[in-house]
Amino acid sequence: MSTRRERTALVTGASAGIGVALAHEFARNGFDLVLTARRTERLVALANKVQAKHQVNTHVVTADLADPATPARMVEAFVRDGVRIDVLVNNAGYALAGGFRDSSWEAQRDCLQVLVNAPCELAHRLVPAMQAQNYGRIMNVASVAGLLPGSLSHSLYGAAKAFLIGFSQALHAEYSGTGIHVSALCPGLTHSEFHDVNGSRENMRRVPKFLWLTPERVAAEGYAALETNRVLCVPGLQYKTITALVRLLPRRAAHDLAGKFRRR
Repeated sequence: MSTRRERTALVTGASAGIGVALAHEFARNGFDLVLTARRTERLVALANKVQAKHQVNTHVVTADLADPATPARMVEAFVRDGVRIDVLVNNAGYALAGGFRDSSWEAQRDCLQVLVNAPCELAHRLVPAMQAQNYGRIMNVASVAGLLPGSLSHSLYGAAKAFLIGFSQALHAEYSGTGIHVSALCPGLTHSEFHDVNGSRENMRRVPKFLWLTPERVAAEGYAALETNRVLCVPGLQYKTITALVRLLPRRAAHDLAGKFRRR
């Protein structure tokens, strides 16, 4: 692992999509990287590419955050090896397609472990070192879904992302003035493997092009928000408009609008 006393960012779910873009964005801004995901080959390829392009140190950790023991093992390894994590990017996540009873509870339990428990535990275990040096960054990659009322399908995903937004807001307030920045990044539809993994790619072909964001744009706007300590970042004017409209509408109307948006 890196022995330089430079800033180091831990990016979870770094093997594809927004995770790849975030890795490049932090490296472009001079951060060494610890990259973690389940797919070793992809992580190694990304690490080599980032290192060559941005001249930063990279380290790969193959890990499955669906295993409740993973966060503790990772942080214990960092401490043992003298690796200081200055930035935590909680990006790992996925959604289960279909209704609440269409997936086993075991599958939903694992999904919640990745979306909710792991980000909270990693933050809890890494914050003390950030406090000790009066510097830290925590980016929780949430979703526009967390800002919309719940609707048909993806019953866990929107709820989990809403939790992550609330968690980010609480940490942001708690560590105000300490040198620790906390931000929730809330992208809308983004070109990535997300919809291939949950089997909804065919339905996504009907979505208008103007609703799609690139991972690079999401990463750049998220990084800028984190550095300026903005607690909430919604990339793209189209999604800023949608979320603002939902906040202004009566609850029932907002619920109906969110349902129509998701069905599209």
